[in-house]
Amino acid sequence: MIVFGDTSGFFALLARDDYMHIRAKLNFAHFGAHDYRILTTSYVLLETTALLLRRIGLEAVSDFQAKIVPLLEIVWVDAEWHSRALQRLFTVGRKDVSLVDCLSFEVMEARNLQTAFAFDKHFEDTGFTLAAFHDLDAFRSSRSDKGKKA
Repeated sequence: MIVFGDTSGFFALLARDDYMHIRAKLNFAHFGAHDYRILTTSYVLLETTALLLRRIGLEAVSDFQAKIVPLLEIVWVDAEWHSRALQRLFTVGRKDVSLVDCLSFEVMEARNLQTAFAFDKHFEDTGFTLAAFHDLDAFRSSRSDKGKKA
């Protein structure tokens, strides 16, 4: 299975204090255990790098580049992809949906992808499914069991 990787998923994975960190970590572990492929765009890479640098620092950018990016299939944006994303941005006509989001939706539709590793409601608003390949209750239970054994 191929899932689309969004900035919100990558950021939550690397930002330990992000409120979606545990969900991101469990999803990412599921992807690895089940041989899922993650597809993203060069625009998502740029946006993620900028966000990590601004909110966490250079070490997080280094971790992203060294540990996550090599695992990704990347669609490098050319003039045609950019034009398609821009057209969608104008069609959507909402300032809360970014050019990066619009490109992501275009790529997902072109590749017939339904699931995104994301925590951005715009994916659901557009008809995609957010990855939820985790059992948060089991995770919480296992953590509380570890605390009891200590």
